[in-house]
Amino acid sequence: MILLAAFTSCRTALTAQQSALFCYGDFYPQEISGLDYVVVEPILFTAADVSVLKSQNKKVLAYISLGEVSAVASHYAAIKTETLAKNDIWNSYVLDISAPKTRESLMSLIEEHLAVKGFDGIFLDNIDNYTIWGPTPEKKEALLSFLQDVKSRFRESVLMQNAGLLILKETSPYIDIVAVESVASDYNFTNDTYRLRTKKGFEDRLTEIDTARKATDVPFLLIEYAKTKKMKVAIEKRLSKTDFPVFIGQIDLQKPPVFK
Repeated sequence: MILLAAFTSCRTALTAQQSALFCYGDFYPQEISGLDYVVVEPILFTAADVSVLKSQNKKVLAYISLGEVSAVASHYAAIKTETLAKNDIWNSYVLDISAPKTRESLMSLIEEHLAVKGFDGIFLDNIDNYTIWGPTPEKKEALLSFLQDVKSRFRESVLMQNAGLLILKETSPYIDIVAVESVASDYNFTNDTYRLRTKKGFEDRLTEIDTARKATDVPFLLIEYAKTKKMKVAIEKRLSKTDFPVFIGQIDLQKPPVFK
């Protein structure tokens, strides 16, 4: 699951190479400009806020998870009886995207974000749930049919997929861009540490992305995590010879990163 940092952390993390902002916290829309993609938590922004962001940036996307739902989410009550399991790491619940109530609820949210608030598109999180590495690979066909419905209904809207490279060839007809986390970096959830990937691990990740990009011709955007200035600079150095747009932020949602 992608982590969207608070506004201060997002803004602090931006570099000359970066052209995207991922932000879960509230902020003044007037202060963000000149970016290719701005991804936000839609519940925190009015249609007027979205209009301001759109006037100053190329594409403004609303975050939504297609794989899991938090117990505090607005649509949880309507679909909680259809969830499949609990993800203790994020305190969230695995969605059954084949369930009619779940599909209806998700589509209603997407319609509100696009048709009512005026977002340019949707950031689709937890697509990895539908690969062999996730809890619901058997629901892949239901995911694909849902994506087809969304793209058919909102043809002009941008859909950004997070991860899920193993099924990208199948999702690509409905996807406009893919975000991939931790290509140069590798956050360890067990001991809460930020680190670089090994050289081989980094090269393997780049090869995986290059293979997927050639097979689908879908553009990529990288999301990396750092806590110190040294780590941040190391990530930028590693990626300096690539052509990917990059966002670097702290993985903790509650605190802005301090790059010392």
